Amino acid sequence: MALHWFNPPVYVRTDRPGIRFGVSHVEGASEQLLKWTKRGPKWKQAVETCMAAMEGNVPTQKVRKAFEAAAKEESMFLPPA
Repeated sequence: MALHWFNPPVYVRTDRPGIRFGVSHVEGASEQLLKWTKRGPKWKQAVETCMAAMEGNVPTQKVRKAFEAAAKEESMFLPPA
């Protein structure tokens, strides 16, 4: 299965202090979203957008934008270094 890339990456917190993770494709965004315990409305929108992108119905940059919004909502977002 080919990955659906986007750029620039969205950096998020991990469960390890001081370690950040750069998400640069739809599949990685989906994986990260499923790890989060808080799940607000922007999280739900990001999950739906990821699914639509994997089906080829949404551009990857839309996923990036939705994922970044969800990360900010859930306090997982980290600015680029």
